Amino acid sequence: MAEGRISVRDHIQNTFARCVITIALVLPYKTRVRLVGWVVSALVAPIAGWRTRIRTNLQLAVPELSKQEVERIVRGVCNNVGRALIEIYSGEEFLAHVESSPFVGPGVDAFNAFRESHRPMVLITAHIGNYDAVRGTLARQGLAMAALYKPMSNKAFNKHYVSAISTIGQPVFSLGGRGVTGLIRHLKDGGTIGIVGDVMRYAGPLLSFFGQPAHTPVSAAEWAVTYNAPLIPVFGLRNPDGFTFRLHVAEPIPHGTPEEMMQAYNDAVEAVVRDNMDQWFWIHRRWMQKPDEDA
Repeated sequence: MAEGRISVRDHIQNTFARCVITIALVLPYKTRVRLVGWVVSALVAPIAGWRTRIRTNLQLAVPELSKQEVERIVRGVCNNVGRALIEIYSGEEFLAHVESSPFVGPGVDAFNAFRESHRPMVLITAHIGNYDAVRGTLARQGLAMAALYKPMSNKAFNKHYVSAISTIGQPVFSLGGRGVTGLIRHLKDGGTIGIVGDVMRYAGPLLSFFGQPAHTPVSAAEWAVTYNAPLIPVFGLRNPDGFTFRLHVAEPIPHGTPEEMMQAYNDAVEAVVRDNMDQWFWIHRRWMQKPDEDA
């Protein structure tokens, strides 16, 4: 019955994606990561309109960039998105590449102290590099970080996507009432949860990101305060070799109002993005606003 609700378009898109993924998984790990990065950058991105969207976002956020730099970022972003996708589907091989990822950044000592205290933690990441590098590394180190994911709009693709992300680490919960309840239960029981916070949510307040108003969800901050857990930004950044990662840990965000805390998060994301412009998912409509909010 559920299968009948999947549209023909979704089936076509899913079939193409599954073919690429299936062929890629036959190849050696590094070859497949390079290949899917190229396929997404050269073939998928132009068809999906991602290149135009990236240029539009860059013009809004960093208009001072030269045309040459913009095009370099466009290519890099699309390649990184493709690499991140096939890495998630590579399961154990991906985990083997991330399990020894070093923790770097000003918040490492605080993170380690909180971790050793076995108290609940809220780790908040962003769509940069491969955010599942954080979850995979911690899973391999014995820290079960519960994650919340947004189901794909393509229902056919979502089925195998959920299976793939579950291989990286568990538990995972679907965005929605029941899923959020499970996530919070994990936190209340003293566990660690992971949230991706650089998404547009109309319900969130308009905060600043790259100097522009952006709806920002505040749930992660609210949960951190309610359950007396630290809110720590952690980002899985891709190394120059294209296959390994470093986990950048920012300073824990002091408890305050949800708006203050999430503005500090936006600032932390912006700082790391400015140092890694071709790794953030500029394909997102991060600055979309309601019609009555348009300037």
